[in-house]
Amino acid sequence: MPKIFNPLAADIDGKYIWQHELVTLHLMKEKAIWLEQENALLLADTHFGKAAHFRKAGIPVPESIHLDDFHRISNLLDKTSASTVIFLGDLFHSESNESWFTLLEFIELFPQLNFHLVMGNHDILPETLYQGSTLKIHKGNLLLGNLILSHEPQKGLQKGSLNICGHIHPGIVIRKSSIQKFRLPAFYYKNNTLIMPAFGQFTGLYSMDLKTAECVMVATPEKVIPIKLNNKVG
Repeated sequence: MPKIFNPLAADIDGKYIWQHELVTLHLMKEKAIWLEQENALLLADTHFGKAAHFRKAGIPVPESIHLDDFHRISNLLDKTSASTVIFLGDLFHSESNESWFTLLEFIELFPQLNFHLVMGNHDILPETLYQGSTLKIHKGNLLLGNLILSHEPQKGLQKGSLNICGHIHPGIVIRKSSIQKFRLPAFYYKNNTLIMPAFGQFTGLYSMDLKTAECVMVATPEKVIPIKLNNKVG
């Protein structure tokens, strides 16, 4: 069973340190994961280009929502000093638009870093655009020791392995009273699979079942808060 350790570190930069077997994961309030041993930053479901996609359809969504996501990534890189960034799918939202080139310009600001993309269902740009970038493309899962990095949750996992993925945009409903409730993005663990919250701000939340989860840690603007650990609600 995954165990929590070093609880004092949970207040540093609002992150929560979580351990699965021998793997240490820093769950960040910005809805990212820093892998300490690999010095890698994991981000899922950024959905860059979605604002322009909506504007093309006549819905006025400002591009600033994505620019703020770039700023958050830059801050995370400063905070973690990560040498590798791994996008766990849905980096870009469907069809090509001008936002793709803004994304490439942002990546080029960090020539010393390695950027990887594990392809997701929305990553459907022409292959020539991916080839023209510095992104290392993975059409299947990316394996890091006992870690299986994917876009969608995987089945048939071996004992001791951990699948880290996105795709679902998990959220948890928090009830303050019988009539007042709100939803928060969450890191959701069940059956050796840790589903990350969507990093992009212009994304929705899918309400997950707290009862069937083994561990749930919600991401708030201030910190990551564990509300269920090893099947115990705290």
